[in-house]
Amino acid sequence: MMGKRVMAEPLFYTFRLEDHVPDDQLLRTVDALLDTAFIRRVMAPHYSAIGRPSIDPELMIRMLLVGCLSGIRSERKLCGEVHLNLAHRWFCRLGLDGAVPDHSTLALIGFRDGEAGTGKRG
Repeated sequence: MMGKRVMAEPLFYTFRLEDHVPDDQLLRTVDALLDTAFIRRVMAPHYSAIGRPSIDPELMIRMLLVGCLSGIRSERKLCGEVHLNLAHRWFCRLGLDGAVPDHSTLALIGFRDGEAGTGKRG
């Protein structure tokens, strides 16, 4: 009799993202050398005290680093890769259920910060 594997959805998972990122992964080395403590302090004057909460600036920097280190030039592709790749999710501190910002957010930041803040892409 031929067996059939049925995928049962468990109520809880015992999954640690940390355990699934290899020790020799480039992003582990970068993470060990990267100090992002200054980002919030430097960026704070550029944010309003009112309105909707923004995307975490550290997340944006980490995503842009993933793009640079992986040779990903498209914001849409970068968001897709961060969404799917466990090492990228780990590096960006997203966990398994963290939302990846929309590609248009990355595109707007690039446009806004393009040519010395003039809003023109170079």
